[in-house]
Amino acid sequence: MTESRTTRPQSVFATTHWTQVLATRGESPAARSALSDLCSAYYEPVVAFLRARFGNEDQARELAHDFFARLLERNSLSGAEPRRGRFRSYLLGAVKHFVADQQDRERAAKRGAGVEHLTLAPGTDTSPGLEPADPALRGPALIFDRQWALTLLGLGLGRLGEELAADGRGEQFEVLKPWLTGTAAEPQAEAAARLGVNEGAVKVAIHRLRKRFREPIKEEIARTVGPDADVQEEMVYLLTVLSS
Repeated sequence: MTESRTTRPQSVFATTHWTQVLATRGESPAARSALSDLCSAYYEPVVAFLRARFGNEDQARELAHDFFARLLERNSLSGAEPRRGRFRSYLLGAVKHFVADQQDRERAAKRGAGVEHLTLAPGTDTSPGLEPADPALRGPALIFDRQWALTLLGLGLGRLGEELAADGRGEQFEVLKPWLTGTAAEPQAEAAARLGVNEGAVKVAIHRLRKRFREPIKEEIARTVGPDADVQEEMVYLLTVLSS
């Protein structure tokens, strides 16, 4: 039975790690599926970067569509390797390269036909590659990393919700979820009344959920960093960009 990717986006990302990145290579249906899943999982961070870069929502989504369409058409992430570190950094470099290439094409078109098109040499600052995880980043790159962090948090939250629902605690999760996301608007006493427990039990439950919430986040991060990367370091960085 094939699982729907539209109704459970967290399940799409649950298998998105370096193994899946490597699985995108080739022409097999499995490779196409792996690449399609990657495009779905990382769409919003790319849109966020392009929106910040150009200041236009429609243009950002159109460019993001073209970027991922090119990946799907070429069916390759040939430059992506676990030994190079974070997939987040690789993808940001690839998007920057794509934008630079598009701008070069537009300038060449304005100058007219017959213009020689030069391929950017590897190692230029617009070629696909690694971007440093620097909390001092500003502008579109910081927006990209912030949306990446939000994507990870959302997917981790979805996984935790599924686990608790399977344990018969889905209602508790839905009531207490705002205390995990920082959006709680009601007093804990009201949440306790909704769950039919005392306020002390709610405080304990929230504390336990927060501790448990860290695990799926760490697991999601581990899927997108290199084998020698420090998961805790990446987690601290992503929390830093969320607060910046």
